[in-house]
Amino acid sequence: MSAPLSQIEPAGEKPRILFVAEAVTLAHVARPAVLARALDLGRYEVHFACDRRGMDMLTEPSWQRHAIDTIASQVFLDRLAAGAPLYQRDELVAYIARDRQLLGQIKPAAVIGDFRLSLAVSAPLEGVPYINLTNAHWSPYAAQKRFPLPEHALARLLGPGLGQCVFDLARPVVFASHARTMNRLRREHGLPLLGGLTDVYTWGDHVLYADVPELVATRKPPANHHYIGPVTWSPPNDPPAWWDRVPAQPPPIYVTLGSSGQVNLLPEILGSLADYSGQVMAATAGRIEVAQAPANARVAKYLPGEAAAARSAVVVCNGGSAPVYQALAQGTPVIGVASNMDQYLTMGAVERAGAGLLIRAGQANGRRVRLAVDRVVEQSSYRQSAGRLAEAIRQYDTGIIFNRLLASLVA
Repeated sequence: MSAPLSQIEPAGEKPRILFVAEAVTLAHVARPAVLARALDLGRYEVHFACDRRGMDMLTEPSWQRHAIDTIASQVFLDRLAAGAPLYQRDELVAYIARDRQLLGQIKPAAVIGDFRLSLAVSAPLEGVPYINLTNAHWSPYAAQKRFPLPEHALARLLGPGLGQCVFDLARPVVFASHARTMNRLRREHGLPLLGGLTDVYTWGDHVLYADVPELVATRKPPANHHYIGPVTWSPPNDPPAWWDRVPAQPPPIYVTLGSSGQVNLLPEILGSLADYSGQVMAATAGRIEVAQAPANARVAKYLPGEAAAARSAVVVCNGGSAPVYQALAQGTPVIGVASNMDQYLTMGAVERAGAGLLIRAGQANGRRVRLAVDRVVEQSSYRQSAGRLAEAIRQYDTGIIFNRLLASLVA
């Protein structure tokens, strides 16, 4: 359980490091947890703050855990789908107040946040160095400047082609409106404005890109922006009883739509793969019950994602950076059924690299997924491209890079 703030011991010799996770999706808790596990507990005292619904992932008894409130995941996903600002003013005000309470009582040497946008106000006000964990496609310095139209009303009304043209014209105004509340709060607290949405998403004393530049490139980022490689994670659950009985040949297909994908498509996707010659392994993340799975399908709530990707011919996922990098780190190509902007940006990079295919969630069905699977399995170029990215990923030891950066900052 979280230690009451009044019971936290005065700072000793070990610097305190605070991780703050925004538990609107599983990935935003998993990534900082992976970095926290990489720290030397003989050198640092680890504090971890997240919503109670993410506490089950924090199994380390040596960490001091602190409960904070996060907006409901469904509220977040609904706003994301509607293209609305993700946070209202009163929510950010409450976040800032809770952040400042934590920072003032814990007095960390640094705070690491994953999509905890309020830290762009609370950390500088409390004089705590803020390390922002994010993705390079949100960077103002990203080499790819065009933002794809996600599954938005424009795409449904005008179609993806014309909708994209309208979105390109409207995007500067839309992004400015999404950044307005945060900039107003910074101004009210005497902090300089940040500019547009990409600045809001990536501001920090140091910015960590959970990417490799071979997939998501930037142009002339400042010295406080760092690539640390993908931060991948698999649940600690034991694999299901059928795990060791899945034949290696033909290689299976791994399907996971995660905590934010169009999970209602899962039964149709499994049905479209019913005549695939190999097995199909599917993870539901507890979001759907598959009443009648095809004979060649094996379904579980969670699977060891990296191991599942390593043994598979292709990974079918929601296109988010977490499952995509799990696959690419194993040299396995990816099919992403993308719905939100983050997923489109990730899968756009994968397509440009030749390591997979993007399917719009608004146009996705079993047949489209099956055609994409057949194409990726039959054309060796996709696996070759994924293999090149796997080699690039192996050059990044994320834990070592993070420890070196933190040591230099704390020193």
